[in-house]
Parts: sequence; C-alpha cells; structure tokens
Amino acid sequence: MKAILPLIIVLLQFLGAKTAKAQADTLMKFCAKHITQDYISDGQVYQTPISANESAEFTVTFYGGSTYRLAACAGLEDGNLIFTVYDNDRNELFSNIDHNDSPYWDFKFSSTVDCYIEARLSDKSPYDSGFAILLIGFKN
Repeated sequence: MKAILPLIIVLLQFLGAKTAKAQADTLMKFCAKHITQDYISDGQVYQTPISANESAEFTVTFYGGSTYRLAACAGLEDGNLIFTVYDNDRNELFSNIDHNDSPYWDFKFSSTVDCYIEARLSDKSPYDSGFAILLIGFKN
C-alpha cells in the first residue's frame, strides 16, 4: 500500500496538469479571436495562473515603427482581465480600465520600448482564479 501512494500522487498531479493545460489552451483560442487577420502573432503566449487580489507581470519589448495589438483574456467572456502597460520607469502608458475593460489595445511606438504589462482579474469577473492570457500581434 505504501508503494502505491506515491504513484497515486504523481498520477493526480499529472491529471491536474493536463486539465490546467487544456483550460489554458481553450482560453488562448478564445483570446486569439482578437488577433485578427490584419495582425501577425508574435508567436508567444504570455500566460500564468492568477487568483483574485493577485497580479501578474510580463516583460515585453515593442519595436519602434510597428503597429501592435495586445489582447488579454481571463475566461470565456471579454472584460475579465484588467491590464496596464508601463514603460521602464513605471509610467502608465495604457490601462484598459479607462476604456470599459476592453479586451485589446492597438498602439504604435515611434521608438523601441521595453514595457511591463501588469494583469489582474477584474472586480466584475465571476472567477476567483484562472489564467491570465496575453497575446501580441503586429501589422507587417
């Protein structure tokens, strides 16, 4: 019996990881609808588990002269994730909370900028936890 217990624990962890990956994949597909055919994905999926009263931070470099779309999701409805973009000096460049919790933002920088993107669940979100998903596309 003692030999079986570790095997059961490993099996439950594996099944939990598969379920979490399936949930994140579903959310990523939902979020990808905002990266329309006008945009080319940067090939990255920025994702992390998140709980209420927590925030996640992502570091991204945006290149000057390119037009970008940042899409953000946490759940199968738009507006569940609040995201704020900051420059290297922590100056706020954009927050979707100022735009009715929009699930995406289109923007262009004149020069290359390293940014921090902070994401948290909206107070309006019906979820206590889940995944924060960010996708970035650019126009060619």
